[in-house]
Amino acid sequence: ISVSIGAEHTPAREIEFMETEELSRLLSSPRGGSLSALRDRAILELLFSTGLRVSELVSLDRESVDLKKSEFSVRGKGDKIRVVFVSDSARDALNRYLEKRGDPDAALFIRLRKGSGGTSDLRLTARSVERLVKRYAAAAGITKKVTPHSLRHVFATDLLQNGADLRSVQMLLGHAQITTTQIYTHFTDK
Repeated sequence: ISVSIGAEHTPAREIEFMETEELSRLLSSPRGGSLSALRDRAILELLFSTGLRVSELVSLDRESVDLKKSEFSVRGKGDKIRVVFVSDSARDALNRYLEKRGDPDAALFIRLRKGSGGTSDLRLTARSVERLVKRYAAAAGITKKVTPHSLRHVFATDLLQNGADLRSVQMLLGHAQITTTQIYTHFTDK
């Protein structure tokens, strides 16, 4: 299903929404117990679980994520701080990833040097996460364009389809304007 969005004076862009079965395939596509597979699974789960922007995800530090409470604060657009909530599956994936990490790097998600036995080499970039999502979408057999932002769309539509009100979704996504959040009603109304 796709929805066109855009103002009258700008060309509309198509958003293709992932189906539930496609999301399941995507989330389960990182396989194995390697540090990179555990990291990638945690990234996918966290993007879907929280609706984080990719820029917010890559700026997270280990100490900023409270897995005991399953929630944490994130600084979003306009330097606004909001609370995000972590699902059980995202929390479990993060715990498995962090238990395997042996480095002191403060960044939550790090690049891994090839042939280094999994030692850290700087914070992941937004572009790295975009490539990672694209690679796992292809591995899961998903033919539509899937980006980290696609997972934000799935997060929002899932909330609305399960009874959340628009204002709550606006707050969870960190949208300044309710009109930005209303795009998701076009999908859920159908």
